[in-house]
Amino acid sequence: MNVKGLKKARKGVGLGATSAVAWGIDTVIIGVIIASTPFKQATVLAPIIAAFMHDFFSALWVSFLMIVKGEFINVLKLIKTKSGAILVLGALSGGPLAMTFYFLGIQYAGVTYTASIASIFPGIGALLAFFFLKEKMYKRTWFGVILNIIGVIILAYVPSKFNGESNFIIGILFSLGAAIFWGLEGVIGAWGMKGKEDVPPIPLYAINIRQMTSALCYAILIVPFIHGYPLVFQAASSKIVWVIVIAGLLGAANYSLYYMSIDLIGAARGQSLNNTYVFWAIVTEILFIGTPVNIQFVIGTIIVLLGSVLVSGNLKKPKT
Repeated sequence: MNVKGLKKARKGVGLGATSAVAWGIDTVIIGVIIASTPFKQATVLAPIIAAFMHDFFSALWVSFLMIVKGEFINVLKLIKTKSGAILVLGALSGGPLAMTFYFLGIQYAGVTYTASIASIFPGIGALLAFFFLKEKMYKRTWFGVILNIIGVIILAYVPSKFNGESNFIIGILFSLGAAIFWGLEGVIGAWGMKGKEDVPPIPLYAINIRQMTSALCYAILIVPFIHGYPLVFQAASSKIVWVIVIAGLLGAANYSLYYMSIDLIGAARGQSLNNTYVFWAIVTEILFIGTPVNIQFVIGTIIVLLGSVLVSGNLKKPKT
């Protein structure tokens, strides 16, 4: 790899790692939102409405950025292309599907366990990228993916939680669902950004389409179907709305950096770096909520981080 290519790869790694920090902090804030008034009084609707409001404000933040840059018109043009259609498909997977499953996981299993379980999505994404995008997978990469999965299992495994706690098991299943749809989203997003149209499907355009698609799907289809707008208006008129606005900003930052990372270093590497959000989520909980630290957490976290380094660290081997 030449100097220019190496700099590009390093930039991709840096963006992917930074996206993980944003999403880790955002995950903890999501937990706070769901546990607050008025959401805690609407157990069934809370995760879905919170997911909608999160993606709605995230879409506003990204759209505002593109308007300021004078490029929002190009976003609208891209939607009409083949790449735009592919990106919309990815948005449906990573937005309404993955986000709703993720929020439900947080509600039933808690932030720590949901973040840990859902973070196996790089393994799913790597397999899909290998089969469908023909991304080259070296032995080191495969080993890193396996370490990621092992680390997540260590982080999440607490035998007492599985003894008769049906809600916890349901939360784990929702978390697994989020992992599957996020893995799929990363691959579809990488596919969509390979387009050759007159309006190039650059990452910021792609993430703008992603967030708008997710918010509109919630607003037009999901929220009316579950009769959730009364809760939306109640939350919007309460103080918690400002916390949701901040969460939306962090979500916008995460996805923008994440898509840029995927574009530079590929779906498998980009997803594996973003996967380290589980570390930042748990650290944030420890620092600000007081979650206790144990040796299991330390070991699991080290293994997850090592796995991510193995997947993304070999910069001299270019993205296929």
